[in-house]
Order: sequence, then C-alpha cells, then structure tokens
Amino acid sequence: MDIFSKIAAGEIPSYKCAENEQFYAFLDISPLAKGHTLVIPRREVDYIFDMDDDEIAAYQVFTKKVATALKQAFPCKKVAQIVLGLEVPHAHIHLIPMNSEADVNFRNEHLQLTEEEFKDISSRIYEAFKKL
Repeated sequence: MDIFSKIAAGEIPSYKCAENEQFYAFLDISPLAKGHTLVIPRREVDYIFDMDDDEIAAYQVFTKKVATALKQAFPCKKVAQIVLGLEVPHAHIHLIPMNSEADVNFRNEHLQLTEEEFKDISSRIYEAFKKL
C-alpha cells in the first residue's frame, strides 16, 4: 500500500477536504498557496491515464466539486488543476487557488503553515464541499 492509499484509509493523518467512496481530497503539506489540495483515487493507480473512462470521468467530476468548494473557501480568479509528480506512484491532481500563472510555479517558495492553519483551511474547504 502506497503513502496516498494509507492517507485515504486513515492510517496516516491528513487534513481532509472532501471524500466519497472512490476519491479522497486532502491538503498538500508543502503548499504553494493556502488551500493547495491533492485529489486522489482511493484505488491505487500510478498513472492517471491508466484509469478507465468511467473512472476518470468520475474523478474529474469529483475534482470539479472540490475545486468549487476550494474557490468558495479561498476566493481567487481560478483554481488551477495540475497533474504533476513522480515521487508517489499514485495518481493525484493538485488544485491550487490562483490569481496569476506565477501562483502555480512549483519552484516558488512553499508555505510553512501551523497545524491550526492547516485545520482551519481544511475545515473551510470541507464545509463548502458538504454544501454542494
């Protein structure tokens, strides 16, 4: 079981933003912006394009709902959707609130947030998600 599967299963603590039977969303612990969220399928799959058509469609619909909640919790021009990362062999989508393209440069300095800030951010997104 990879680290993201352990997070989705609750074996490793995370700052949950949204979930359903198939997918799980949680805060990135090294965020580019407040609200930077990772969305994963619960099923272990390394490459997003290895998912079957129905699963990837459901993944995108779930991700859209998380992005909508994120934008409500952290007003911005758009929420960037980025598929990036080779470190964890588990498909994941980064959702990042953005007001300019510079906001999603992974070479930018990442935020250092307190546990209280992470809890506040995740609860704001989760509450907005539940209302959708």
